[in-house]
Amino acid sequence: MTDAPLRFGLIGTGRIGQVHAANIATSPDTVLSWVADPMVDGAHAVAERFGGRVTDAADELFAAGDVDAVLIASPTPTHVDLIAQAVDRGIPVLCEKPIDLDIARVEALRPKVAASGVPVALGFNRRFDPAFAEVQARVAAGEIGALEQLTIISRDPAAPPAAYIGVSGGIFRDMTIHDFDMARFFLPDIVEVTAVGTTTFDDGAREHGDFDTAVVTLRAASGAVVTVINSRHSAVGYDQRLEAFGARGSLQVANRSTSLVSLSTAERVDARAPFEDFFLQRYADAYAAELDAFVALVRGGASTSPTFEDGRAALVLADAAQRSATEHVSVAVHTD
Repeated sequence: MTDAPLRFGLIGTGRIGQVHAANIATSPDTVLSWVADPMVDGAHAVAERFGGRVTDAADELFAAGDVDAVLIASPTPTHVDLIAQAVDRGIPVLCEKPIDLDIARVEALRPKVAASGVPVALGFNRRFDPAFAEVQARVAAGEIGALEQLTIISRDPAAPPAAYIGVSGGIFRDMTIHDFDMARFFLPDIVEVTAVGTTTFDDGAREHGDFDTAVVTLRAASGAVVTVINSRHSAVGYDQRLEAFGARGSLQVANRSTSLVSLSTAERVDARAPFEDFFLQRYADAYAAELDAFVALVRGGASTSPTFEDGRAALVLADAAQRSATEHVSVAVHTD
């Protein structure tokens, strides 16, 4: 493959699709060639801003012959079929998480992906957050000794609409799945999952039998323990923190504020602005770095892109957490 910009086909032009379109258009290594969405007005709007031909059918995009890579940002139920089409045509894929809500469909696709040799990457963008990536690299280098405890805090500013919760697969497959992948970024050998979920404030979660608050404990084969703390609301903004603890010390990632300015008066000290209020702002750098890593993967270079296997493993953990929280049991897992 030459060093010419990779010609991307984008499938799905919702909120996250628009983020990817902007990054593809901005990068010197990529160009947006096709935009596909059954809601064709959305595809036209994206193409007008970022370029590319428009279609309401992904089949046309795949058959065009001028697409070097595909980015799938369409609804989750479409992911398996679209990945399969791309693999059949030898087109590398970057697909948003999760692969599917049904692990059986993921398992059915797994042999095809493995046998194809076609690069398939999953959109676990948080691995590319500069702060999280730095901590992981420093832990791997042994700076704090063997990792004993990893704490991940992830709280959304507000719960999503009830209609979304109804099709999301629940908090563990929709929200915590990012944290499961982050846990595996540090400790890939998770062997046990214990989860507690409650519904304390969100009527949408209550309506659909979901949880709005969850705490998950993951045990690694080494004995290290990961604690994941989730909530569907946070009055202080988008709460994204991490601590890695070992015998020789700890490394922490704090929240990002909307301002570096603080106020001190007779009434208060070090009063600061709220945290960033949405994932698109908090992880803007991560999405751009995710694209760069995928381009490297497609071109056969060194890449840290999460794989199809990483996506499968995160769903295995999500399913185990759902069972644990529902049945009040600890669940042994095998993610290989």
